[in-house]
Amino acid sequence: MWRKARIVMAGACAAGVCVVPTATGPATAATTETAIAKAAPAKTATAKTATARAVTTEAATAKAATPAGAKKKPYCARYKCIALTFDDGPWPYTPALLDTLKKHRAKATFFLLGRKVANRPELTRRIHEEGHDIGNHTWTHPSLTELSDGEVFEEVSSTSDIINQTIGETPDYMRPPNGATNSRVASLMADLGLPQILWTGSTLDWQARDTKVIAQRTLKLARRNGVILLHDIVPETVKAMPGVLTALEKRHYKFVTLTTLLQGRTLRPGEIYPPRGR
Repeated sequence: MWRKARIVMAGACAAGVCVVPTATGPATAATTETAIAKAAPAKTATAKTATARAVTTEAATAKAATPAGAKKKPYCARYKCIALTFDDGPWPYTPALLDTLKKHRAKATFFLLGRKVANRPELTRRIHEEGHDIGNHTWTHPSLTELSDGEVFEEVSSTSDIINQTIGETPDYMRPPNGATNSRVASLMADLGLPQILWTGSTLDWQARDTKVIAQRTLKLARRNGVILLHDIVPETVKAMPGVLTALEKRHYKFVTLTTLLQGRTLRPGEIYPPRGR
């Protein structure tokens, strides 16, 4: 283009300033472009200023639309949540329970025995992969208050180890079998870094062994942010769950893991939740 310009005209003018090329080739083009740019600084500055103002205005508008410090409320602050917890598995009845939970898009928390995890690693992994919480329920289900410190450590630490080996994660919570705990056990759990999870209501399903009774008790114990104790080793409990979930759905409950129920709160190691007396 610039070679044509040298043939047709002796120079180029822009914004009232004429530039006469003194050299040929690319150098001439560069010289002419520089001159033209210098000849119109006001136009370039104006465009840049307008663009900057537009960006500033857009940012200010976005900031005004999102209040400072605004934070989305936790799930269970927006919905009516309940945590169904199942102890003593995994067991041959657990797959049927998992099928029911999946059908209802429900999440739960399973407190597993270490020896059963060792015997059923694939089922343990299924529980984890389907989005449920897994907690520590000791290796053999003893009353921890009746054991020595060393025995308590062995029961709990060996269970955390086998769960970690199986799913690649160490449990965040433990549940003392039979709810048997005291200040000494709490201190030992603090050393192990595990909060103690109890419940707001127990169905006593292991005693009832009656599908209708278990369903009635579960529905009666249901309350917002409740933690309900059940057992997936009780076949009548597993059979009761489809009807229970359907009934609670009609009451607008959301079935969540313990982690979701806590709404971001981190429990202290050794702490009891829910606090006794609730």
